[in-house]
Amino acid sequence: MLDCAEIVVEVQGQVGLLTLNRPKALNALTLPMVRALSAALLRWRDDAGIAAVAIRGMGREGPFGSFCAGGDIRFFHQAALSGDPALEDFFTEEYALNHLIHGYPKPYLAFMDGIVMGGGMGISQGASTRIVTARSKLGMPETHIGLFPDVGGGYFLSRLAGSAGEWLALTGQALGAGDAIGLGLADVCLADEALPAAWSALSGLDWSRPDPLASWFATYSIALQQGATRPEGQIDAFFSLASVPEMVQALDHDGGDWASQTAATLRQRSPLMLHVVLEQVRRARGLSLADDLRLERDLVRHCFHTAHLGRSGKTSETVEGIRALAVDKDHQPRWQPARIEDVTADMVMPFFVSPWPAQMHPLRDLD
Repeated sequence: MLDCAEIVVEVQGQVGLLTLNRPKALNALTLPMVRALSAALLRWRDDAGIAAVAIRGMGREGPFGSFCAGGDIRFFHQAALSGDPALEDFFTEEYALNHLIHGYPKPYLAFMDGIVMGGGMGISQGASTRIVTARSKLGMPETHIGLFPDVGGGYFLSRLAGSAGEWLALTGQALGAGDAIGLGLADVCLADEALPAAWSALSGLDWSRPDPLASWFATYSIALQQGATRPEGQIDAFFSLASVPEMVQALDHDGGDWASQTAATLRQRSPLMLHVVLEQVRRARGLSLADDLRLERDLVRHCFHTAHLGRSGKTSETVEGIRALAVDKDHQPRWQPARIEDVTADMVMPFFVSPWPAQMHPLRDLD
């Protein structure tokens, strides 16, 4: 067994096992964690003795705690204020890890128990089997901190049916197991109390068989206890509109409870980033995963160094959002502009101009 402070790396039988072991931070990803995960996956990819990989979280609640609450946003805040170059390395290496997982040539099973947000989605959405439980809460809540759904979020959200991708990206709505499976963001549900046995049983499977997981699924998967709760017709009606102001205006005009609550949620998010995110998701529908990740790498640089608006570090939208949510915890972000209606195209479109020539892009080598 090889382990480090925040990742436990094991091999049992023919299965490589990865455990995120930073429970006090809900397994939020750090740069050392990203590097440890990447190193293990690259080593096992070319190891004929490893037939499959599984990944889980660890914590105090439930058998596996929370899977992963995202990237370590406190680190983002500190690094942005101090000019720490590790911030750039984090996003480059995290997105390369996301790409590796999506194209992994061996079965990769993600046990998405508990909280699965942001970066947690990045290391699970590319899995060949995405496992949820009744405790699972999935989401991409980045607009809450003045960021955008990264880690390939543009790619996997834009490919959901109808306008569900726009809805999830803009609002940051969290999903339970039923909605996650219904939307195609998860594959199978397990009873949370069965997770330890299911995890252990993987190493006993005969991986030389044509469908080695068939008996495992039959033993451990369960039928969902609840159906979908999302109002599909309303989501498509509002979130297919051409712009964020049109969406909010239509939601206000509707006057129903869901529409009013959704409009109120959008008004709490960064107005600037709502416009950026809508453009991101709609562009991503025509992009490969590699090109989407390159676009997101451009976007995240602009989020912390918004040169066209003369904002950087402390004055950037993202650092202000993190300050309000996780540092000062006053939940009163000073968004610029403050109103959705005041965002202009001149503020938004420069986010989509890469700060690097193609041959110098930090993710230029992704396939």
